[in-house]
Amino acid sequence: MSREQGSTGPGWSRPGPWPEPAPVGLPATDGDDAAMGPSPADQGPEIHDPWVIPHEQPPDKSGPGVGALVGGAAAIALLAGSAGAVTASLIDDDTEAAGTPVVTVLGADPAALRDVPPDSVAGIAEMVLASVVSVAAGDGTGSGFVISDDGYIVTNHHVVRNTDTIELAFSDGSREEAEIVGTSASYDLAVLRVDRDDLTPVVLGNSANVAVGDPVLAIGSPLGLEGTVTSGIVSALNRPVTAGGQGEQAFINALQTDAAINPGNSGGPLVDFQGRVIGVNSAIATLGFSGASGSIGLGFAIPIDQARRTAEQIIETGVAQYPVMGVRLDPSYDEQGARIAADNDESPGVVRNGPAERAGMRPGDVIVAIDGHPVSTPDELVVLLRTRQPGDEVTLRYVRDGVEAEVTLTLDSETG
Repeated sequence: MSREQGSTGPGWSRPGPWPEPAPVGLPATDGDDAAMGPSPADQGPEIHDPWVIPHEQPPDKSGPGVGALVGGAAAIALLAGSAGAVTASLIDDDTEAAGTPVVTVLGADPAALRDVPPDSVAGIAEMVLASVVSVAAGDGTGSGFVISDDGYIVTNHHVVRNTDTIELAFSDGSREEAEIVGTSASYDLAVLRVDRDDLTPVVLGNSANVAVGDPVLAIGSPLGLEGTVTSGIVSALNRPVTAGGQGEQAFINALQTDAAINPGNSGGPLVDFQGRVIGVNSAIATLGFSGASGSIGLGFAIPIDQARRTAEQIIETGVAQYPVMGVRLDPSYDEQGARIAADNDESPGVVRNGPAERAGMRPGDVIVAIDGHPVSTPDELVVLLRTRQPGDEVTLRYVRDGVEAEVTLTLDSETG
């Protein structure tokens, strides 16, 4: 999935004029599609979801859009935490655009076949592969995994958006048409269902217990090659990643991994060495020198704790909820923090009777921390908000007229 507006990474562009600021956590309206604020330019390689769609070089603009990790093509390092949120595009799994790989298949020697330890890469892969599916949706392909024996499957929203025909390929060679139970563009997640009661579900882990350096496997269908397993480690935690297209931005507090992730891996599981799913593979970084590029060892996964909550909401109600504080951020603000935009003819900077207004916040206030976590950019603020739930209390530190203050507010909810 490409970021179609606001990108400054090489090889990307945003068609049309720059949008007005959009409300934080509120549904974007015309002109407010991507205004969660810019991230600092010149930070590193582009980030693509494993649905890579190349674009032209954008006009010279300070704010990147969803779909590219902004910066010079030669830069490799991603900046973390206080350096601001990473802007990413979702993995573009259009195998036709990516090209069909040439594969030479060598005959296996039956004498070489052996039992494998269950805690080895081979043992874990054998255990999980039965629960991973290939997703054919429209002209593209992605991945997914079974979460219940009665037919529920999790994948990315961007894998199944804009299509009514979805076919799943299972590890036993069978194929089934799937229906969409519901999707969340805000979290880039979708739940599908097939009419079967004999499926093998994955074991869901706990992403809150993941540590940097933990070994992991990424499983899916990169470039249409079903049942592909790659290995690596968790290379960073809590990476603020913003990804999506016009009007459909996802804000992910991502697990970063160096396991190879490529177009077609979208929606597949990131698995720990106990065979438990700890994340949903969604975005990759590439240098972006030409067109669609492959993995350079920087992949991003939605933590399974968030994915589990969102999937449960979709299964129960058909929609997902996300928390909002009721402000619109100023994308032109290029200093530390996230500034609440001024009122304009189309919308106020602080939503009437929203959480922020009830707490006494005003246009021009610059939010510099949430629950003690420093905020560098508008995107980072939104990512951190999306890790909370509606009804949660959060404490914001902000600056007004040069004076710091704190306020506690209770988050409202929106669906999407």
